[in-house]
Amino acid sequence: MPLRSLSWTRTPTTDFARHATLRRAVHLFREFRYEQPDPARFYSALADDTALMVAALHPEPLDGAVVLDVGGGPGFFADAFARRGARYLSVEPDAGEMSAAGIDQRTAVRAQGEHLPFRTGSVDVCYSSNVAEHTPTPWAMADEMVRVTRPGGTIILSYTLWWGPFGGHEMGLTHYAGGHRAARWYTRKHGHLPKNLFGVSLFPITAAAGLRWARSVRGAELSTAFPRYIPRFAWPVVHIPWIREVASTNLVLVLRKR
Repeated sequence: MPLRSLSWTRTPTTDFARHATLRRAVHLFREFRYEQPDPARFYSALADDTALMVAALHPEPLDGAVVLDVGGGPGFFADAFARRGARYLSVEPDAGEMSAAGIDQRTAVRAQGEHLPFRTGSVDVCYSSNVAEHTPTPWAMADEMVRVTRPGGTIILSYTLWWGPFGGHEMGLTHYAGGHRAARWYTRKHGHLPKNLFGVSLFPITAAAGLRWARSVRGAELSTAFPRYIPRFAWPVVHIPWIREVASTNLVLVLRKR
């Protein structure tokens, strides 16, 4: 099934495309520098952008909608969705990550994304932002996201591509020399292991694998796929095998539940 081409009639995808400007891309890339030294600044900016993206991609208003965040982390995303009137829930497997920012986690559940503790068809929107690369079984998690979404609901899976420039996370471009080698170099330079340790909490993931999953998953239809952080004029790279693995940096898969 080919990806749907972008048109400029009003659709959820084109609604978000109008926000995907060069100015936004520059702003987000600047904020990425603060992930380690000032996580509150980085994740607050990312949360606002994520809420905007989800609101644009879901065909119905978020006001009153049940939104499940798979991999909610320390809770920075809750306020961004609450401001849009959504009923926000999150799942996070790491207790230390949940408490890292000291944020009240009243709507968070400690659980694995591969085993979501929610009824089938119980949420309006299920999304995951930059989590799939941190699990060895991302498509099992993605299957669960489809399961818990109601018919007509939206599934949004966004993840960092291993072969892109940010695939190594805090290890920088050294991941191109191999994940284990990059981790050794990082440890030697900084005196401690990277937060995202290759083979433990960071795994290689590709656009090709995500597109294969999205085209074959039962119970949902791939609506569109696009690079998350780059301007809309560069979105066509997602259609070019190999090149998309590097140039897309982060892939967004949008599915509708049947």
